[in-house]
Amino acid sequence: MSDDDFVVPDDLSSLFAPANEDPSVALVVTPVAVPAPLAAACVLAGVAVDVVPSESGAIAVLREPAAATDGAQAISKLLRATAVVLLERREGSVRAQRWSGGEAGDEIPSGLLLATVPGVLEDLLLGTVSADAIEGVVTSVGMSRWRATRILAASARKR
Repeated sequence: MSDDDFVVPDDLSSLFAPANEDPSVALVVTPVAVPAPLAAACVLAGVAVDVVPSESGAIAVLREPAAATDGAQAISKLLRATAVVLLERREGSVRAQRWSGGEAGDEIPSGLLLATVPGVLEDLLLGTVSADAIEGVVTSVGMSRWRATRILAASARKR
């Protein structure tokens, strides 16, 4: 092997989390105050989630982590007035990216983000607790479009 065959990558993160590896956990952190309207909106968007309440806003736990970017895109389109953050956990690493209006934005240093989030988010991300074990969780799976529309209408009237 000659020196010409040896390549040093510019970005060492590829050594720790292969780009082609699907995430094992995908969360979308939102500023939505309560879980039910977010779960209902996800029903209408066709995104399978379990929505967990937290002090800083509802957290959508994607049922299909491999489709994390599609889920983040759909949720950020639904909440077009505010930004959301997609957190993905892959083997040995966490990636955080801002999404707004269906468009991916800047990556956020995950260490800084995790230092400021509620403990439930860290527990979900690390897999020490499942979404269905958290009090107040609302799932979009099995919710009818009719029920989702009623939840969203009731939520709009409360504002």
